[in-house]
Amino acid sequence: MGYNSGGMEVILTHDNADFDAVASLLGAAKLFPEAVPVLPRRVNRNCRAFLSLYGAVLPFVEPDDLPRRRRITRAILVDTQGLTTLKGMKRNLAVDIIDHHALDRTLPPTWTFSGETLGATTTLLTEEISARAIELTSVEATLLLLGIYEDTGSLSYPSTTSRDVRAAAWLLDQGANLSVANEFLHHPLAPQQWELYERLLEGHESHEVAGHTVIIAAAETEGYSEEISTLAHKLRDLLEPAALFVLVGLNGARRVQLVARSDTEAIDVSQVAVHFGGGGHPQAAAALIRNRSLESVRRELLALLPKVVRPGVTVAQLMSRGVQVLAPETTVAEAAERMRRTGHEGYPVVADGRVIGLLTRRAVDRALQFEMADVPVTQVMEAGSVTVGVDDSVEHLQRLMIESGWGQIPVVAEGRIVGVVTRTDLITLWGTPETPPRRHEVAALLERSLPAPTLALVRRISQAANEMGYVPYFVGGLVRDLLLGQSIVDVDIVIEGDGVALARRLAAEMGGRVRTHRRFGTAKWLLEPEVWERVFPQEGRPRTGQPAEGQPAGGQP
Repeated sequence: MGYNSGGMEVILTHDNADFDAVASLLGAAKLFPEAVPVLPRRVNRNCRAFLSLYGAVLPFVEPDDLPRRRRITRAILVDTQGLTTLKGMKRNLAVDIIDHHALDRTLPPTWTFSGETLGATTTLLTEEISARAIELTSVEATLLLLGIYEDTGSLSYPSTTSRDVRAAAWLLDQGANLSVANEFLHHPLAPQQWELYERLLEGHESHEVAGHTVIIAAAETEGYSEEISTLAHKLRDLLEPAALFVLVGLNGARRVQLVARSDTEAIDVSQVAVHFGGGGHPQAAAALIRNRSLESVRRELLALLPKVVRPGVTVAQLMSRGVQVLAPETTVAEAAERMRRTGHEGYPVVADGRVIGLLTRRAVDRALQFEMADVPVTQVMEAGSVTVGVDDSVEHLQRLMIESGWGQIPVVAEGRIVGVVTRTDLITLWGTPETPPRRHEVAALLERSLPAPTLALVRRISQAANEMGYVPYFVGGLVRDLLLGQSIVDVDIVIEGDGVALARRLAAEMGGRVRTHRRFGTAKWLLEPEVWERVFPQEGRPRTGQPAEGQPAGGQP
């Protein structure tokens, strides 16, 4: 395990380690059995409780138990990009970083980085463990599952990816125990934590910044400053803001601890932490601010937010304009006829320019079933005055829909209705667009699908066309066969430009014969086998042994 050689390799993570950090230590130890997984000096309380029960069957080593006279020659950092100094570390230490956040620093020559933006670092390591078919005990699988679950909110945070879900599923197949995981994910708070949590909850402020709900929770404490991140997670789960900033002032020490969390790409909380002398990642960051009062930090944070929060989607960007409304005296039959003609699912009911209710198609259908066609809509509508403003955030709109039960809400500006926004608008906003094929993926597909001689010919035609200022396109069956993964029989190319001129240039440069069809603006370029071998000596002859035929065309294939 790294003790017996002249140099020692260690696996390290960040202080105040959560389950993703501790699980990543285990995952790296499974992949690099020659390295020693070293626990940090401070571990979150729920992690420490897990280790007190199951640590005897896990490979972790406390810092004080490391051999004192063994030189450390290599460090593997997991779930962090900062190196914790240990005794025995050599200068120019080889350091390998494995992290699920983007690289945020320039690395020294002896450092390497491997990672991808996923919900948890544990996911990266679990994928490699699975790929190598490394066996896990039930305890090991459960700890790895805890690492993924805690950092992804049990696979519910926006940062969660399909790979996190697949990794968690694989761990369940390896014997991970959900009951045990649930017990430690919802570990009860200690009395001091509860006291601070209640003060933070009582003193939290909600601010709308550029269309996002940002919450600042601030409180003083007599001395408890551990695991503020645990309280931040609980506050975020309860309040559901776009971003949360927890400020804890340490009485008498003139120090303020900042912990920040973000659920949207529009708010990079690491920018705030860096401003206050800390650091982190776009979704999670922290700072310890010295020689400042809690109130002065809170005021500075409020002033900073508009500079770091990018505008979010507002009601104005979602709503439909030119909304139709109903007068209170409109009958159910008249409303039903209007719904039939327009296809609308509901109408605001307005009296003297003020919304007094919402009439839905469901209410109309029920009224007609009970033979209430001639009664005014005020008797069957959902009464109330629920509206939003054009500059309100999507988060505010969503809360209003949930609280009121209204599926469509009138939009008001300067005292008059200017539009309506519906649940369908929200669904459209949240819909995942198809990812268009990336250019390098299509190029790789061509290289795999086309025979080498044909690919060489296509590249030469493309190069010549580009030099003449023309744009070449594939057309015909090749496009279909390429996307379906079928064998490609022939290649048709259309040139945006003079196809005849291009064919003649190709023949002049490389040989062959040209047959033109001026009337149609097309040309055939014929290459005899001996010419082909001279032009493309490394590619061999075309498969048929017949003359190679290129057909650039102008306008039409």
